[in-house]
Amino acid sequence: MAQQVFWQRKSLAQMNQAEWESLCDGCGQCCLHKLEDEDSGDYYYSCVACKLLDVKTARCSNYDERKQWVAGCLTLTLDDIASFKWLPNSCAYRLMAEGKGLPDWHPLLTGDPASVAEAGFSVAGQVISEKDLPAHEVEENLQDYIIHWVN
Repeated sequence: MAQQVFWQRKSLAQMNQAEWESLCDGCGQCCLHKLEDEDSGDYYYSCVACKLLDVKTARCSNYDERKQWVAGCLTLTLDDIASFKWLPNSCAYRLMAEGKGLPDWHPLLTGDPASVAEAGFSVAGQVISEKDLPAHEVEENLQDYIIHWVN
């Protein structure tokens, strides 16, 4: 009988830091600016990425110091589980918090970080950086940049 992998036998609360971090598939969707409909609670993603996101690779260019450079950057913790609804439907943190398994394209299952892009879930090459827009565009006109992911 094969032994279960950590994400099948552990809850989010039982994971060590390395296991927790490895749940991130690197899609970059959480680094996109979002709008929340205050009436419905629905979130809408824009094609505008955080200034630290490398839009070619969908990776944070300064992950360890990101909170020093981006005031609104969040670090996901167990305390935030109730608010994980802003994360993409495909996000491993959200899926695990909802008692679901990982998507079949997740790098922990495929062993290949490129599987995220191949499955169409990466923002790499599909978004623009807020650095490339005038500040007022992000602050005042973000609704003009709303996108609808197929996933």
